[in-house]
Amino acid sequence: MPEEILHLGQDFPPVPTAVWEAAIAKDLKGADYEKRLVWRTEEGLAIRPYYRREALAGLDGQLRSAPGQYPFARGAGQSWEIAQDAKPGPNAIRADLLHEAGAHAIQELGYGIAAGVERLSLLTATLPVETIAGEVEFVFAVGPSYFVEIAKLRAARILWSQVVTAFGAKDHSACRMRLAVCTPRRNKSAYDRYTNLLRVTTEAMSAVVGGCDHLTVQPFGFDSHLALNLQRILKEESHLDAVADPAGGSYYIEALTDSLAREAWKLLQQVEAEGGYAAALASGSIGRALAETHAARAKTYAARRRALVGVNNYPNVGEKTPGAELPEVELGPLPQVRIAAPFEAIRRRTSEHALATGRYPKVLLLKRGDVKMKGARSNFCFNFFGCAGFDMVESEEYQGTDADLIVLCSSDREYLVLAQEVCPRVQAPVLVAGNPKEQIAALQAAGVQGFLHVASDAIQTLTQWQDKLGMRSSQ
Repeated sequence: MPEEILHLGQDFPPVPTAVWEAAIAKDLKGADYEKRLVWRTEEGLAIRPYYRREALAGLDGQLRSAPGQYPFARGAGQSWEIAQDAKPGPNAIRADLLHEAGAHAIQELGYGIAAGVERLSLLTATLPVETIAGEVEFVFAVGPSYFVEIAKLRAARILWSQVVTAFGAKDHSACRMRLAVCTPRRNKSAYDRYTNLLRVTTEAMSAVVGGCDHLTVQPFGFDSHLALNLQRILKEESHLDAVADPAGGSYYIEALTDSLAREAWKLLQQVEAEGGYAAALASGSIGRALAETHAARAKTYAARRRALVGVNNYPNVGEKTPGAELPEVELGPLPQVRIAAPFEAIRRRTSEHALATGRYPKVLLLKRGDVKMKGARSNFCFNFFGCAGFDMVESEEYQGTDADLIVLCSSDREYLVLAQEVCPRVQAPVLVAGNPKEQIAALQAAGVQGFLHVASDAIQTLTQWQDKLGMRSSQ
């Protein structure tokens, strides 16, 4: 039998982008392309549903991220250094402190590189850049957005290379960036502590794929040997050090790297226009920008549009006290923030109330009627009030309950009859899971005291009911 010859180029011809777009338009059935398929990061970047070669066609400008043009990674055959006990050098550029103060990727890059420019200006005041030996250490933190963090570290090398070139360097060996990366505390939690181990795993992978020179995985609520073993697994079992630049050539990562670098360069220029990093820091402009970013991020977590597992969604309701004591905040030029802190304060208040009264507040999820709706709304409320550390009970009966709060979980059309039955017969406040706009006035007249739905601000709502249930606050 003759050997079959494969003609892949003929059998699988290239599919033009127009054909892909036509197929997408057909599947969308008139839905808005931008709203359904384009993701906007917290930095304001628009992430397309797919990237092809033509996405790189416009990257031939000043900050082009062509393979080999800039030193993206450690170099072929070099591994990153496991640096569990290492401390940043006294002259290190601490972009990680910007991250801990709330910075998003562009701000961490722009302000961090601006601090590096100021350092380089001092070094070159008396010596040409070509004669300056050694490396400049930058410390970056890696957050939970996997691909953005990979691209951020690659963009950092682009930007620093551009800076060194602007100072007169002829090649990239002068003042090479030494990229020290650590996992942050900003997104770590004291409750459900082993989720922190999952978080640092993806963060460590971002750091390695992004080309860190050395990596510190900080143990938050789990044993330090697990942090060390995580790096060993990435190196000795996953072999992530086998390729110099694993992300190189990915249309998506290359495009994202370029977008971050360009926007960070614009921010760097703004800082320079203010007189440099120190001047911008002293004027408060950097602090205000980071505070705005943190406030916007905190709002998305309070509204539960973004999840921090075990904190604002999917809580371990059996865990009444924190399983982890987080390390002390490192003092820096800007106040450090942590996403979980407001939710942890709420749970702490519940625990203090239980300690004083001898019992935890109990929420009864009263499930009646439509099977699909009562299940979905009960799950929603279980997660919502579970984040406050309340005892949660699900039942189809309410007679004889000792619940401090009752939440009706049913369909909109069944709520009024259910509320008229339950409210006169119980002492506890009654809430409705959902937002039945056309029946709100009638439900309130029947005795319903509140509504819980996807637009509810978790921190405000939980705090409000802690107040109404008479929980003392230690703050």
